[in-house]
Amino acid sequence: MELNLWAVAAILLVGLATFSLGFRSSRQASTTQDFLVARRTVRSRRNAAAVSGEYLSAASFMGVAGLVLKDGADALWYPIGFTGGYLALMLFVAAPLRRSGAYTLSDFCEARLGSPALRRLSTAFVVFIGMLYLVPQFQGAGLAVHQILPSVPGWTGVGLVAVLVIVNVFGGGMRAVTVVQAFQYWLKLFAIAAPTFVLCALFFSNGGVDGIGATGLSQPAPPRFLSDATVTVETDVRLSVAESVQLRATGVVDGGYTRDQIVFWGPGWHTASEGTVLEFSEGSATPVIEGATVANIDWLRPITGSNDLFTTYSLIIALFLGTMGLPHVLVRFYTNPDGRAARRTTLHVLTLLGLFYVFPIMLGALSRVYAPELLVSGRTDAAVLALPMKIAPNTLGEILGAITAAGAFAAFLSTSSGLVVSVAGVLSTDVLRGRIRDFRFGAALAGSLPLVLAMLLRPSDISLSVGMSFALAASTFCPVLLLGIWWRKITWVGAVAGMLVGGVLVLVSLVVTTVSDYTGHWAPTFLQQPALATVPIAFLVVVITSKATPSRIPADTNRIRMRMHAPDRLGFIRDRDIARFGTAAERARLANGRHRR
Repeated sequence: MELNLWAVAAILLVGLATFSLGFRSSRQASTTQDFLVARRTVRSRRNAAAVSGEYLSAASFMGVAGLVLKDGADALWYPIGFTGGYLALMLFVAAPLRRSGAYTLSDFCEARLGSPALRRLSTAFVVFIGMLYLVPQFQGAGLAVHQILPSVPGWTGVGLVAVLVIVNVFGGGMRAVTVVQAFQYWLKLFAIAAPTFVLCALFFSNGGVDGIGATGLSQPAPPRFLSDATVTVETDVRLSVAESVQLRATGVVDGGYTRDQIVFWGPGWHTASEGTVLEFSEGSATPVIEGATVANIDWLRPITGSNDLFTTYSLIIALFLGTMGLPHVLVRFYTNPDGRAARRTTLHVLTLLGLFYVFPIMLGALSRVYAPELLVSGRTDAAVLALPMKIAPNTLGEILGAITAAGAFAAFLSTSSGLVVSVAGVLSTDVLRGRIRDFRFGAALAGSLPLVLAMLLRPSDISLSVGMSFALAASTFCPVLLLGIWWRKITWVGAVAGMLVGGVLVLVSLVVTTVSDYTGHWAPTFLQQPALATVPIAFLVVVITSKATPSRIPADTNRIRMRMHAPDRLGFIRDRDIARFGTAAERARLANGRHRR
């Protein structure tokens, strides 16, 4: 890909706007409450935009289109699950969670079940989920910068995003991040919607056909190159070839070294090592990486190829239930004034997310036609960035590419900011003393460690990496939240047992699949998405253990549950951040039963 100065300028402008908004907002942050929960004064519409901006990560902006390019109909569960999870959140969690008065997810666990041990365990899982989610965000930033500036190493984008995020969170915490994330949602929506409309218009203006004569997306054949294409393999790949193809290769192909020689690949499996250059001619069939759907007609059908029913249902469970266990999502609901505003925020979020996800699906389908070379290299996450120049290889394409690059960069910044805030919040209040300086130290630590991991670990599909984070959240916090809100007899012993069993099972799956990726891809497919097994097991362990330890039911259970479920107008909310970090006047109002609404 050639240097796109428009894209470089767009990224710099996004970075400057992010820093400026964060700096201006941080001037209003002066207390611990500002850094943790923005003083709980964020209204529903702004909070909905901030939640959406935070939630629409690299997995949404780049990963969904890449998965649609690779997997077709099977990939549609990602946007459906990402959005549908908020329906469950709105119905079962949002309002009671806000009425609990907690200021972090760990604080809710202690407030509901009265166990410092459970709080410490929750803190550990919040930190781990945050780190697990941050690494693919930083890696996505490196991919975006390398796509725009091929001569610049990927770690440059990783470092740039990490520094900007740490600086913003360091300066103003939740108060600064809220304004930045609300702005970045609308920027991302424009950055993906405007190019989609233009690219679709160009596609249909040509009669809905490609350079060969038809899209072929409903044909029992693989995608074809619309023009001569040169693909550089950046990691070792195993390719499936459906139709015989002749190509020119330089590098290690099928275990042997070739130097600018003609290679004939018959149907079957073939390999290419890192650094190999493959040259394909116009009209030839596209080899696809292992795990991708080969024939276009299968691409349009669900549950085909390597995706089986277990993986699909497991993905649905992980996405629907994992949303309500993601710390960086839940922390935003603590910033609402009351439970009604929290529920209204979630309703707005459903609308904003549903609007956004229409566009990456369309871009993924167009990429199957115009950018099939991404199926050879395995860099399908780059589809959103590469597509504009494929359809409009001129100044218009450069401008559209710059817009999508700006949106991708905003996605990395907004989600990473929310993750760093949530991790810094629990580190400062549960590990350190809860002062502003402690929050800032936690922010630096929460951003630095994933930065190192992102540079050391091999990048994978962004949505698949994020999907494992959802599985971990669904297997740990989801059972504790749902049962803690709606079941009176849950005990802290049961919550600890369920979190440990569910979390350990997911972490074992993660370790096994990571080792497998480096040693020949030998792990079974179901370990890549284990939620269908781990979530029911976690729920079952919580229930059984709680029933076996009835003496551990907190004495104030009825009072806490009334606080969570009573209407806001009755005034039962007691904000625990005020009791711990508020001024003397605020604590006095809280003690008298009066609090900010």
